[in-house]
Amino acid sequence: MHHFNRLYLLISILISLAIPFITFEYIKIIPVVENIQPENNNFISKSSEELIFNENKIQTEDTINYIPYLIWMAYVSVTLLLLVRLGKNYLQLLTKIKSNSNIKYKNANLVLMEEKILPHTFLNTIFVNSEDYKNSTIEEELFAHELVHVTQKHTLDILFLELLKAIFWFNPLFIFYKKAIQLNHEFLADEEIVKTYDNVPFYQNLLLQKGNDNQTVYLASNLNYLVTKKRLLMMTKKTSQKLAVLKKIAVVPILAGLIYFFCVQVVAQEKKVYSKSNVKISETDKDRLRDAYYLNVRILLKDLRKNKNISINKMYEELSLQQKREYLNWIPNKIVEKELPLSLFEQMKTKNLAVWINGKVSSKQEINQYKRTDFKYYTFSFVHKNARSKRFPQEYQYSLYTKKYFDTYLKNSHLHYSNDTCKMVFSDNSNKVLKKKNSYKKNTAKAKKEYSIHLNLNKEEFVEDKKTKQKRDFAYEDIMITIIDKDNNVNVTKKYKDLDLKIKQRYLKTHMFYLVGKRIPNQELFEKFKNEKKYLIFINDRRVENAVLSKMKRTNIYYYAEMVNPPTSTRDNLYFLYTKEFYESQLTGQLKNRTKKIELKYQ
Repeated sequence: MHHFNRLYLLISILISLAIPFITFEYIKIIPVVENIQPENNNFISKSSEELIFNENKIQTEDTINYIPYLIWMAYVSVTLLLLVRLGKNYLQLLTKIKSNSNIKYKNANLVLMEEKILPHTFLNTIFVNSEDYKNSTIEEELFAHELVHVTQKHTLDILFLELLKAIFWFNPLFIFYKKAIQLNHEFLADEEIVKTYDNVPFYQNLLLQKGNDNQTVYLASNLNYLVTKKRLLMMTKKTSQKLAVLKKIAVVPILAGLIYFFCVQVVAQEKKVYSKSNVKISETDKDRLRDAYYLNVRILLKDLRKNKNISINKMYEELSLQQKREYLNWIPNKIVEKELPLSLFEQMKTKNLAVWINGKVSSKQEINQYKRTDFKYYTFSFVHKNARSKRFPQEYQYSLYTKKYFDTYLKNSHLHYSNDTCKMVFSDNSNKVLKKKNSYKKNTAKAKKEYSIHLNLNKEEFVEDKKTKQKRDFAYEDIMITIIDKDNNVNVTKKYKDLDLKIKQRYLKTHMFYLVGKRIPNQELFEKFKNEKKYLIFINDRRVENAVLSKMKRTNIYYYAEMVNPPTSTRDNLYFLYTKEFYESQLTGQLKNRTKKIELKYQ
């Protein structure tokens, strides 16, 4: 049992030191009720708060609190003193070993001292009085007692405790810990002597005789340490096996309790919950904005979707609240002034770009008649290859708006619908074309007549090019797919080939460079990548600083792709670079070679 006590005392110290650095996170979902504020008021409330804060901000001088520095200085000073004392005592014992006669005795060294001392042990050395040793007046039981300390390496326990006492000197518990460990050392040594010599009365009397000497040596295991009634009784005490086992088992719940109370951290994770009252308040605000936007506008509407077939010809005010929310839920945000970049404006004057000014196509000659400051707002959009025409083959199209046009038609376009009639058609048929007038053209004075909007509400594309389909079919071949999407009421587990096309398109994507051949840049191009003024760099689909490439080799790149930056960017190109690991795991091979099933969960 004493061996277990030694182990328990030492491990309990180690656990107490480690517990602050061990954390087990337990995620607890906390429902949070969130009020929805109208998007149109965001910029007003935010700017107002910032203005109020700036006006009331009080300048305060930073003050330095010196108390923490003084506390740390005091702690470091005391710790250094105690460590110096520990080192000094350690060196004194080593000096005694070197300056006195040494004799080999079994698995220990005997150091013969001139001064009158009791036998005591440090590491594998036993210190004894030289005269007592030569006269053979040291009992065998005493030698055997000290040899137990040497064999079981009790000095290491003492050195460990002394080091902790020096570092955590402000914690008195370590003093009691050291006392308990040293006493347990004596129990272990006494236990061995009783087993070996089987003469308890003689050994007890011997300890009582030697115990009168108050001499103790720091850092050593002393024979006369705490010769008390408890130590003498422990020699004759017998602990039942059942009780010993119960005491050992009791450690488990204690340890579990410590971990639970000190290592388990509850992490609150907010989950937005929209209560009926809050939704009602939020929707009321949006209804109010919608009512103002569509005031006195006639709604001509046809809903040709499956199971609908609805036709409406009413003034907005005559619609039911449900119809307003279903068909007219979108309200435009306020259009904020946006300055036209000088570099882009210079390109428009010299290069053949697709530019519209106030809704009209404009040539380079017409653009040169304007100053950059004549424009108050601009937009640009990327045009896919299949949407480009002979007249406008450019990748980007730009729309510029003068100050007068902006103030007349765009500045307050979010407040009221610009026409007296809104005609809309809703359909599931993806082959029909969206016929929506340009959102800025409709603000012209001539846009008072009706115009048509066709909306395809089906979000999935049920038609796709053959290459995309072939790549996805190859990647997910023979894989069991599980998709759980509670928001869209999707819960399906099927083989890939048995899934609907719309499910495949929505949830099962392939990388844009999937199945490309290996493409390693040459050294000249690799060096160009490092030019941060000309190139944007993405490594494994993550934006990185160009300087990162200085720590890489050209051969680390297994594939690269080049894309042209839009004219609004100050850099010429952007490059996507992929390492060997990413290339082999994401751009090549089939998923069935790495896993048998895929599970996708959407919260």
